Amino acid sequence: MNLENAPLASAWRVKSVVADPRHEERARQLEEIGFLPGELVSVMTRAVPGGDPLVVRVGLSTFALRRAEARCIEIEADQRA
Repeated sequence: MNLENAPLASAWRVKSVVADPRHEERARQLEEIGFLPGELVSVMTRAVPGGDPLVVRVGLSTFALRRAEARCIEIEADQRA
C-alpha cells in the first residue's frame, strides 16, 4: 500500500520510496526530507475537495504532499504500535 491510500490518523512505517518514472528526482527529494525506511508516518488530513494535498507527519515533521508524491511512498503496518 502507498501513503496516498492510507487511512487518516493511523500509524504506518515507511517501507520504501519508489521512483516515479516521469519525475525520477522525486524519490530522492522525499528521502531528503525524511521519508526513510522505518520512519513512522501518518496522514493527518486531506484537502477538500479532491484530497490534494495531504497533510502528512513523518517522524517529528509535518509536510503537505501532493497525491502523486504520496503515491511514491510505500508503507507497511507499524509492528511496534
